[in-house]
Amino acid sequence: MTRYTLVGSDGHPYLSAAPGTLGGHRRGRIYGRLDCRAARRAIARGGYVRDRVFFAGECDAVAAGYRPCAVCLPDRYRTWKANRAG
Repeated sequence: MTRYTLVGSDGHPYLSAAPGTLGGHRRGRIYGRLDCRAARRAIARGGYVRDRVFFAGECDAVAAGYRPCAVCLPDRYRTWKANRAG
């Protein structure tokens, strides 16, 4: 049985039988879709992979303190940014 390491809402890793639905960057505290073009470009350049994390869902990513990616989740990013300013 394949096991996947995901980050939970408490920000700590745990093993899961199901893969994550969102990816993120630990140092940047950003989460986004697994097919995000910005993340794929960073990975192709040789960066990002060491700090890559995965989440079961958006609630876990937000609870762990990550923000939405401006490239692949622009609507969620705008909402996040507006809520921070207010």
